[in-house]
Amino acid sequence: MAIATVRGLNINYEIVGDAGPWVALITGGRRGYQEFLPLAGKIAAKGFRVLLHDRRNTGASDIELEAHEVEEATWADDLRDLLDQLGAAPAFIGGSSSGARTAIMFGLRHPDATRALMLLRVTGGAFPAKRLPEMYYGQFIDIAKEGGMAAICETDTWRERIESNAANHEKLMAMDAAEFISTLSKWKELFEAGANLPVMGVTEDQLGGLKMPTIVIPGNDNTHSSESGRTAHRMIPGSEIHDLGLDDVDVALIPYPDWAPYEPEIVDVLTGFMKRN
Repeated sequence: MAIATVRGLNINYEIVGDAGPWVALITGGRRGYQEFLPLAGKIAAKGFRVLLHDRRNTGASDIELEAHEVEEATWADDLRDLLDQLGAAPAFIGGSSSGARTAIMFGLRHPDATRALMLLRVTGGAFPAKRLPEMYYGQFIDIAKEGGMAAICETDTWRERIESNAANHEKLMAMDAAEFISTLSKWKELFEAGANLPVMGVTEDQLGGLKMPTIVIPGNDNTHSSESGRTAHRMIPGSEIHDLGLDDVDVALIPYPDWAPYEPEIVDVLTGFMKRN
């Protein structure tokens, strides 16, 4: 584990592998990078260097609550800065769920730093459009209205940020609850503006503008339906798709660790794709 100063914030990261082409993998939700350590190790064993990092407001990295644009865009710009510091650009950029959205944003905003995109468990459709704005933002707006910042610090999500990085407690408690509510309300508004698109947060024109090689591995739950992955594949020119042969399951979310049995196949598919590109 290492820490880099990225656009004024301490960003927690780790490099898996000693040599080979650079790969950046981005986890989903607000989860830390540790979720991808097994996947990164398998990819590194095939001759790649894998960069994992905790995005701002996730894992052990610093909290910085400023709602200038959707979080995925900010995360993409942070990753570009980190890659530049490490001399790792251009890199293969991959992610799952919100990590896939961040990878798409990275490709749109930093095509010169993108060798190819690898999109796992793409999000889209009516179910996540209703579920995710409340999960990421709405519930915390309500808690802050009722109990202020002390109550926010007691929630599982933000307590994890504090336990991983003690400085985050001071940052949160220094915020006025009204400022916190305003910031999350703006993020929620920005998020909802793209929530009902077939591929969440990205227009068809934007997907059509991706010019780098891309591979899609669809998910199989209500948040990451297989149809959302197929839609992304249809909209991204020249993209490839690999179907793991999984039946769609009528549940809100299948956690990524439950995909562990499929990682050998995922690794073979992704490393084969990268070697071709």
